[in-house]
Amino acid sequence: MIEELIDRYGDPAVLALAGAGIGLVFGAAAQRSQFCMRAATVEIAEERAGPRLAVWLIAFFTALLAVQGASAAGWIDLGAARTLAATGSLSGAVIGGLMFGAGMILARGCAARLLVLASSGNLRALVTGLVVTLVAQSAYRGALSPAREYLAGLWTVPGGEGRDIAALLGVSPIVVTALAAAGVLAAMVLAMLRGLGLRYMLGAALVGLAVAGGWAATYAIAQVSFEVVPLSSVTFTGPATDTLMVLVAQREVELSFGIGLVPGVAVGAALAAWIGGDWTIERFGPEAPMERYLVGAVLMGFGAMLAGGCAVGAGMSGGSALSLTAWIAVFCMWVGAVLTYRVTQMVGVHRAA
Repeated sequence: MIEELIDRYGDPAVLALAGAGIGLVFGAAAQRSQFCMRAATVEIAEERAGPRLAVWLIAFFTALLAVQGASAAGWIDLGAARTLAATGSLSGAVIGGLMFGAGMILARGCAARLLVLASSGNLRALVTGLVVTLVAQSAYRGALSPAREYLAGLWTVPGGEGRDIAALLGVSPIVVTALAAAGVLAAMVLAMLRGLGLRYMLGAALVGLAVAGGWAATYAIAQVSFEVVPLSSVTFTGPATDTLMVLVAQREVELSFGIGLVPGVAVGAALAAWIGGDWTIERFGPEAPMERYLVGAVLMGFGAMLAGGCAVGAGMSGGSALSLTAWIAVFCMWVGAVLTYRVTQMVGVHRAA
């Protein structure tokens, strides 16, 4: 079927269609489950394992289980994925991860959460997300790119086995799959203990499956394509910058998985919010000062490009592929977020309503 679609519409169109489909599922599931890494880090900072942490853990371990299970079964091979095959930056993962985590607290959400909230009527998230995208583009190709390149070059690691956690530890995908399954069960037990309903647990699992679906879709297309198709999954900072450039600087749309993903997530989240009665306009106010959001957006935009991905791109997609730099980046995001939250509480910065 994929070959027929490629013959009729071409690789870019099929990739964009796959991205849109994965995005719809991710957006709707993230909205209904209230999936949010920032909220999970706040619970850790407050020294409690609450429902938002349970949602994040279900999503993460479901993605890891599905991706590594598919790898163990021989259905996918992510060895050629950039997150594993290309030279990685350990300094970028550490510095960028800390910056992103701090920005995530100040802006009240990661890049994925901001897109979901903006699609639900939150104007704060819309403005903040646009700033994240602009800064990310500047860090990628603009005035901030020399700084990003310098920091990324301080400590690098070669691609291949040097960036593959499974290879470094000498464990097979079967072992990782078993551990991930145990993680899913433990996260679901935590969710039930915290009184989470089926809606939240199912939504969180669908978030993880969407990440796995992204890897599976791009791999399947790459296997039958005559062109080089990069393996990728759900991530937001890079695709968001590409989407913005299409809107403001390009007459012709260069279709890709990411170009389909961002509008797919927006539509999925908007539909889920409307159906669930959650769509409402929210603005900046005295308890939601714009300057704090903008500082957070700058930190997230630069940090994501330096770390090699956002909380979902590195934390979920890269993490499920067992990329060393992705795991370090997401760990540093958690550290940066927890420390920033505690500092803001000590100096009396109140959370927005």
